[in-house]
Amino acid sequence: MHKQALLDKIAAKTAKLAIIGLGYVGLPLAVEFAKQGFHVIGIDVDARKAEAINKGESYIPDIPTAELAPLVADGLLRATTDYAALREADTVNICVPTPLRKTKDPDMSYVISAIDSVAGHVREGMLIILESTTYPGTTEEIIAPRIEERGLTPGESVFIAFSPERIDPGNKQFTVHNTPKVVGGITPHCAEVAAALYGHAVNEVVRVSSPTTAEMTKLLENTFRAVNIGLVNEVALMCDRLGVDAWEVIHAAATKPFGFMPFYPGPGLGGHCIPVDPHYLSWKLKTLNYNARFIELASEINTEMPLYVVDKVMNALNDDTKAVRGAKIVVLGVAYKRDIDDVRESPALDIIELLRQKGGDVVYHDPFVPHIRLDDVGYENMQSATYSRDLLESADCVVIVTDHTSYDWQEVVDHSALIVDTRHATSGIDGAARRVWL
Repeated sequence: MHKQALLDKIAAKTAKLAIIGLGYVGLPLAVEFAKQGFHVIGIDVDARKAEAINKGESYIPDIPTAELAPLVADGLLRATTDYAALREADTVNICVPTPLRKTKDPDMSYVISAIDSVAGHVREGMLIILESTTYPGTTEEIIAPRIEERGLTPGESVFIAFSPERIDPGNKQFTVHNTPKVVGGITPHCAEVAAALYGHAVNEVVRVSSPTTAEMTKLLENTFRAVNIGLVNEVALMCDRLGVDAWEVIHAAATKPFGFMPFYPGPGLGGHCIPVDPHYLSWKLKTLNYNARFIELASEINTEMPLYVVDKVMNALNDDTKAVRGAKIVVLGVAYKRDIDDVRESPALDIIELLRQKGGDVVYHDPFVPHIRLDDVGYENMQSATYSRDLLESADCVVIVTDHTSYDWQEVVDHSALIVDTRHATSGIDGAARRVWL
């Protein structure tokens, strides 16, 4: 009875949707559902986010204000900090952060807080979906018990599922709508209802047998990337020892039409997923007396890449008979990847801190990041320097960490004396600057 009633509401688009967490995952999802004609309530503890949305103003680069504003004006999307709004909701998507503690074990406090708030307002016939990336077993071990304590039975009086977010910030080709959505329900009925909901927002829904399978799917995706990036970073280290151009090797290998997928070296891992998610799997397996060796080794290599970059800078300056202490070093780009404003886990932050600790006079420029916060004492806040030819010409060394497409690389090459290029951004560009590659 409850299942069919909710399916009918979803089909008629009369179901009211609540999305908890309005960051890079939650807001694009809310916008996509609103575009399909659903009434969406966004809930976030950050009052500034709720206020901005209610004004029709976007703070997520992937969501233009011009796309958000009409949905707010039409009453299809609104935001609040009050969890009491869940009383109106037929479905709830939880899209809150799942960071790691310094000990590299999962910090589940945001998920637990969100589900406890949902449990306080849950009612019969509600659909609850966790999207936050987490360790295998979370939905059945943390989400379901808190709902069952309210006397509700998954698959009968309430519906619970896990569907991992697959947002790639800055990706214009793959968005919420055209990226397949994996869904695993506590029961087949739970999966059916969740799939029906997502069917209105995405082109393809992929149902799997359980939430744990869906949770593991997301971790495999990101562990695959982390391990392969770790491999290619180690290849770069080996090529450096051999006096071989790692990029030339990779480009040559990529000509093979089968059995090879190119990954490229970089200054280290950054972002919300790749540096973090594999550790969820590693942590879970340790509780089962198993050591995830590939994950640990890849993490070790990727974590050390900022140190390798700093060594490159020091050696390059030394070749110019300059010490890093007192040298003017300009870092171009601090976001973890090109054309976004996200600095979470960005290797640029480690590179800047390490160079400053060694006495370097470090400034940065990033067109997307006006300021950053560092951990080293005395340099807690840095402002992006004004980009100019004078800035480049004043530098003893320019370090390219993030290859934003807005940079004119010819200009960088023409007005810099020494460049340490960690992204191969200036490859193929002629100029007087001496360049050192990763």
